[in-house]
Amino acid sequence: MALTVAMVSDVVCPWCFIGKRRLEQAIARVPEIAVEVRFRPYFLNPWVPRGGMSRDEYLTRKFGSPERYRGIAERVAQAAAADGLAYAPDKITRQPKTLDCHRLIAWAGEIGNAGRMKQRLMDLYFTEGGDLTDHEVLVRAAAECGLDADRVRPRLASEDDVERVESEANAAKDAGIDGVPCFIFGNVIAVQGAQSPDHLAQAIERAANETAKGVAAE
Repeated sequence: MALTVAMVSDVVCPWCFIGKRRLEQAIARVPEIAVEVRFRPYFLNPWVPRGGMSRDEYLTRKFGSPERYRGIAERVAQAAAADGLAYAPDKITRQPKTLDCHRLIAWAGEIGNAGRMKQRLMDLYFTEGGDLTDHEVLVRAAAECGLDADRVRPRLASEDDVERVESEANAAKDAGIDGVPCFIFGNVIAVQGAQSPDHLAQAIERAANETAKGVAAE
């Protein structure tokens, strides 16, 4: 059986953007262990309205001003570049509420493309400055990841899976997760933060060993 790795994260969290790449690198370092990654929703900024808000307004509310965020953004951009990612904060003009993004990831998971959907949304946001509050942007992204645009459009306009996503995101916070990314390996080891690929690979090995011991003891 594959080791389940749950990644609790949000698509507008830059360290989640980096953490997903590092998890992929970690998995590649332990090819002898079968791993199944599952993506769990988290709302980094639950106070952002459903229709989103301007990026400047968001940065002012969260950091005091856009200028105060600039130094943080530079450090994140350097970390992203070291992992082959491009973080272009100056391209971002809208801050979305990520409820609809998490719905798309869940729907893509129905056809085995949750990881691809999550990556596309993060690339849109962090690298291309895409407006994730625009349903047509989301529909196009969904189509690129194998979903039927004509089915996704009305689903996004409905309340389909809103309660499910909100419940899962709230459950993460109720479980004590107060920062993301958070990786849960086989339900036996939890690692918080965008740790190095080596650290994550070691967690995969430890969790696989613990799981194997549990199976052997049954």
